[in-house]
Amino acid sequence: MIRVAVVGVGNCASSLMQAVTMNETRCITPTINGLTVADIDVVCGFDVDSRKVHQTLAVAAAKNNAVMRASLSRFHGPVYLGPRLDGVAEHMCDEDGFLPHIDTVGVDVVEALREHDVDVVVNYLPVGSEQAARRYARSAALAGCAFVNCMPTFLSVDHEVQRMYETRGLAFIGDDVKSQLGATIVHRALAELFKMRNVKLSRTYQLNTGGNTDFRNMLERARLVSKKISKTQAVTSVAPPIAAEHLHIGPSDFVPWLGDTKMAFIRMEGEGCMGAPIEIELKLTVEDSPNSAGVVLDCIRHAHIATINMPMGGGGALRYASAAYMKSPPCMEMSDFNAMSAIEAIACGEMDDVVYQGGHADEL
Repeated sequence: MIRVAVVGVGNCASSLMQAVTMNETRCITPTINGLTVADIDVVCGFDVDSRKVHQTLAVAAAKNNAVMRASLSRFHGPVYLGPRLDGVAEHMCDEDGFLPHIDTVGVDVVEALREHDVDVVVNYLPVGSEQAARRYARSAALAGCAFVNCMPTFLSVDHEVQRMYETRGLAFIGDDVKSQLGATIVHRALAELFKMRNVKLSRTYQLNTGGNTDFRNMLERARLVSKKISKTQAVTSVAPPIAAEHLHIGPSDFVPWLGDTKMAFIRMEGEGCMGAPIEIELKLTVEDSPNSAGVVLDCIRHAHIATINMPMGGGGALRYASAAYMKSPPCMEMSDFNAMSAIEAIACGEMDDVVYQGGHADEL
């Protein structure tokens, strides 16, 4: 059994636990080296919402707006008060149950992870939680846990963080999870199609709206810097060259009544043979949290398998899993096709994932 801790017991954590309860087979890869979703258990969580801390995972996860498709009653593990740091946007500090003081002292995360014998930590902190993300990543390494970084703090190329995972023989998958079928993967596929068919991409945008806590958090525009970089580079890394002034990709607005529904609007303008115009308009509507769970279920198993097969001193960011499942992997140049082909081989036990070597945070 793979014992998992979730950092942030929000909609994504709720959907992840529901999928585990259902032994979901519509994740990207139903069986990875013999492991299925049934081999995952979520044993504890960390949060700073007073409605959730000191509750069980089942009680805390129910206090979200994710659609409930399965009972969470099996998840009896505790939700601990974690370090708040920059984990809450300032405009949300007085709302709902968020603890008001930035210096609020939380549990010893390392000791809590050790107490629950956690194998993999999944980071669901909101966008902009740079200090908090690094604190949890370091704590997980000290506790001997693999780490899946679902948010756009660039930890997979942070030399200090990665050194901790390398020396301890622990796997790291990051950064910023791609949805199973979301705006980023669709936009990337279309951009690769333009490139493959030698169509000039003149202008493109991607606008995203949603009604969950993550979108409300992103109303503080200063917290969006890493998210915009992550989403933009996810597309431009596989697209034909395009001028910066003709490119706009990023979260756009919070619409409360959408709840956990996310709407993405993509427009692409290009030129084909003899400069003939080509335009694409696309609207994508998804439930945000299950779309994430379908990927994270894979990440957990890949991180665990890689860790138990790694020698001490041989850990770090996984090359293929990060490229397949994340918007900002350390190897940005890898195509989705090549990454997924490698993932299929790993799932069948035909090859091992490769730990990424090198890279610099300032390259992002």
